[in-house]
Amino acid sequence: MEVREAMNRGLISINKDTQPIEAFEKMYRKGVRRLFVVDENDNPVGVISYLDLVGILGSLRPNSKKSNYISIEDIMSEDIISISAGDRIKDAANLMLRADVSGLLVLENEKAVGVITKTDICRLVAAEILVPQ
Repeated sequence: MEVREAMNRGLISINKDTQPIEAFEKMYRKGVRRLFVVDENDNPVGVISYLDLVGILGSLRPNSKKSNYISIEDIMSEDIISISAGDRIKDAANLMLRADVSGLLVLENEKAVGVITKTDICRLVAAEILVPQ
C-alpha cells in the first residue's frame, strides 16, 4: 500500500506571524496535533506540534508582555520530515520511528499534498489492512 492511499489530503497551516494561542485554538478546532507553517507563497517552512505549544503556553503568564511577542516562527521546527506519496506505508512508519516524529509531510512532484501520521497507520493495522492473514 502506498502513502497516498492512507494520507490526509491538504495541509492545515498557519503563517509565521501567528501567535501560539491562535495556533493552539486552530489545532483544537481542526482536531489535529500539528500545523505546518507556510511562507507567503504557501510553501511549508516549518512545523509546530501540540506538545511544542503546550510547552510554550504553559510557561507564559496570561496577558504578559512576553506572550504578545512570541510568534510561531520563534518556536517552530524548521526540520520538516517528508515522504513521497508513492512510497510504501512501511517506509513511512520506519521513517517516523527513525526520526522520532508522529507525522510526515507528503510530497508529490515536490509539492506538498498532505500528511500521514502514526494514527493513520494504526488505523490501517486496526482495520487489518496491513496485517497479513
